[in-house]
Amino acid sequence: MPFELPRSLSPSKVTSFRDCALAFRFTSIEHLPEAPTVPMVKGTLVHRALERLFWHHAKGERTPASAALELAHSWDEVQVDPEFVALGLSSDAADSFRSDADALVRNYFELEDPNEINPVGIELTLEARFGDMVLRGIIDRLDLTADGELVVIDYKTGRAPAPAYERSKLIGVHIYALLCQETLGRRPVQVKLLHLKEPTTITAEPSEQALRGHRQKTVAVWSAIERACREEDFRPRTSPLCNYCRFREFCPAYGGDPAEAAPALGSGMAGVA
Repeated sequence: MPFELPRSLSPSKVTSFRDCALAFRFTSIEHLPEAPTVPMVKGTLVHRALERLFWHHAKGERTPASAALELAHSWDEVQVDPEFVALGLSSDAADSFRSDADALVRNYFELEDPNEINPVGIELTLEARFGDMVLRGIIDRLDLTADGELVVIDYKTGRAPAPAYERSKLIGVHIYALLCQETLGRRPVQVKLLHLKEPTTITAEPSEQALRGHRQKTVAVWSAIERACREEDFRPRTSPLCNYCRFREFCPAYGGDPAEAAPALGSGMAGVA
């Protein structure tokens, strides 16, 4: 029986399929459960603190002290979050987790002055249809410049990529820019990745031609997903990342059987976006 198509694509799903179609099948088609990781949960915590900084503090009040307060509130909330609880951190590990989050939030202020920012969207969900494909994305922050132009902001809590890989890491924010153009009728003048760990900013200016190219590539990915679902053919793509893949034991490139993954890991609800 052919696999059921996902209801929508997101920037992360586009990247996932391009990285490895088989891993995409496990996560986005069969919805196999993914154990939370320290980097993932830490990223969620830091994102939450920065969201609250803009939600609850007007210009002139967005200070490091205010951000620290919002991180403290977010830290209290995360204590009962199932994903954080599942990490099973020791007291020392939890202290290190919190210390890292503090440093990431402090580093944010080295990248920009939030009191000069005019956000028009925080955790903004945008959705557009391209033929049979629904493209959906959640933008960390959408800013309006003094000149009335849009800027897409994406916070990153992992390490910044080497210069040779910067362009590939911008694919997601370019897709966010495409969604802005399709749903808001305006092309952002900039897309920015704010890497909090270093800290450093990676910036690009999406042209009309660039967004046209990203639209074509995204539609092509959707067509490839349709074909893979129809033909039940999700081929693995090996790379150094395989060493960290939780599905490696089920990958035929390493002698595994993909059919054993769902019984071993437990499957989610097929067809859920």
